[in-house]
Amino acid sequence: MLKKVLTWLAIAFVVFYVIQRPEDAAGIVRSAGGALSDAADSLSAFVESLV
Repeated sequence: MLKKVLTWLAIAFVVFYVIQRPEDAAGIVRSAGGALSDAADSLSAFVESLV
């Protein structure tokens, strides 16, 4: 039950943050996307170096 309440509170916080500060929320998503892209590039370079 506590896990369900905490999950809904987290979702509500994210929605509130996106509504109140959309530019900041977009920046966070952009940063996360960039980090995932960098990680994928690094993994690709590693696999290529094995060949």
